[in-house]
Amino acid sequence: MTITIIASSPRKSSNSLRFATYLKSVLTELGQNDVRLIDFAHYDIPFVGTDSVHPDMPTPFQQEFITAWEAANLVIFAIPEYNWTTTPQFDNAIHQLGGQAFKHLFNDKVFAFAGISSGRGGRQPALDATTVVNKMISFSNSYSVVSPKLYESHETAINLDESGHFQGHEIYAKTVRAFAEYSVNVAQRWSVASLIEVK
Repeated sequence: MTITIIASSPRKSSNSLRFATYLKSVLTELGQNDVRLIDFAHYDIPFVGTDSVHPDMPTPFQQEFITAWEAANLVIFAIPEYNWTTTPQFDNAIHQLGGQAFKHLFNDKVFAFAGISSGRGGRQPALDATTVVNKMISFSNSYSVVSPKLYESHETAINLDESGHFQGHEIYAKTVRAFAEYSVNVAQRWSVASLIEVK
């Protein structure tokens, strides 16, 4: 199975990147050896209404992002909470890649979402993201699944150091592992189910 984790904060060395790095290590411990990580610190997707992402002329970041998403069976977004919702960069990326040229990105995937907070938050961006991605799947008449288990990363900078190494409360480690296991299990079940021909 190929897994892509997307740290969707434009800030360098963000809490989202800390979480994504830690989650990658947890997934590796669970036996997942093909895990890719994309960092939005290099984000250069033009905002809707100013330009588009051109499939035949992607920038290096766009190419890396789209290729990693394309290859994944399981796509996990780590989304920081900005003013009680998602980042503009996350929303814009979904809208820019929601057209016909990139329809395949929303087909035959499992999506999972973690909301990242420096305090006691994170639920709302994850919830908002599920709504948008579910709508994109429906609108493009694609067949994918949004995992129902969200993760709320509380006090991220306390629980994880700048390199994404765990240094916090054991409950944090336990719940991240449960999120990782659940997301992988949903992706494995979906992979088996998608092999069954729909009559």
